[in-house]
Amino acid sequence: MASFRIRAFREQDSDVVRALFARGILEHAPAGFRYMLRLARVRLVLLVVFVGARAGGGSWVLGLGAVGLALVLLWLLVRSLSAEYVRDALGTDLCDIPGTYLRAPDCGFWVAEVGGSVVGMVAAVPSRDAPGALELRRMSVSREQRGRGLARALCREVMAFARARGFGAVVLSTSMVQVAAQRLYEGQGFRRVGTSSPSLLGTILHFQIFHYRCDLGARDGAKAE
Repeated sequence: MASFRIRAFREQDSDVVRALFARGILEHAPAGFRYMLRLARVRLVLLVVFVGARAGGGSWVLGLGAVGLALVLLWLLVRSLSAEYVRDALGTDLCDIPGTYLRAPDCGFWVAEVGGSVVGMVAAVPSRDAPGALELRRMSVSREQRGRGLARALCREVMAFARARGFGAVVLSTSMVQVAAQRLYEGQGFRRVGTSSPSLLGTILHFQIFHYRCDLGARDGAKAE
């Protein structure tokens, strides 16, 4: 199995990085859909849809068809959350990676490379919500390369960068369905410090974003104010 290396982003990586990020986010839509199906409120709505359609049409087939249509609608709503997130990222910071991450102070962007191909990515910017902290963002690793320690290495690259620049903590956000990512971050010393909803649709679907923080310790110093 080929080894990997972490290196700084190059401008020619832009298209590959954008595609990698989009795939990584959209892959979580099925997990989000399965999560919704486990919610008691969603099951109740599906039951009401079935009973109402069967009573109104007098047919089991009509009832099942109505439930099938409701499931399709739910899938489209869940996938739209991921698609909206991807569109926002591709239209903002990932639209101009050098300008956002390479020329700005205390920012960085790294990729993981295997056999000359980019298979992972991560970025870092000073946090706007947590003074003195660096925000880890845009973490993604190709499905085929997961389980080899690339995400852990990318995470440690950001933490080393934060220490070198004098930040006192690293913060990040991940969705409730990204269980593997949550385990990775918690294994690196991050603790959950809050939750939020990404949008009104997310609130309706009870889809949450988890916020994490890792304090680097007094020995690492604090970011000068």
